[in-house]
Order: sequence, then C-alpha cells, then structure tokens
Amino acid sequence: MDIKELIEKAVDKIKDDDALQAQFKKDPIKAIEKLLGVDLPDDIMEKVVAGVKAKISIDDLSDAVNLLKKLF
Repeated sequence: MDIKELIEKAVDKIKDDDALQAQFKKDPIKAIEKLLGVDLPDDIMEKVVAGVKAKISIDDLSDAVNLLKKLF
C-alpha cells in the first residue's frame, strides 16, 4: 500500500467518525497507526499525517465553498 492509499483510507474513516477526529487532533500519529493497524517508520507516518491534514482541510474548504454557492 502506498502513502496516497493510506491517506485516502484514513481520511475516509476520520471524516465519518467524531471520536476519530478528536483523537486525530489530539495525537495524529497514534490515531493513524490505530486506524490503519500499521506501525510504519516515523518519517512515513509524518507524511501520512501531513497528507491527511491537508486532505481534510481541502475537503472542508470545498464543503464551505459549496454551501456559499447555495446562498447565491
């Protein structure tokens, strides 16, 4: 499994679970390890966490833009 697949899998699960979102905000590396059931080297985990944070931010921004479009 490559990093992109890990990121997509994590984002899909985190976005649908409030408890996972809270855990990810508190300790993202442990949350990802638990979520994916893998123990990867720290440098890989840091890339996955950064990717998940970026993807969630982009998705949230996209949702906000779509809501604004509905207003006009």
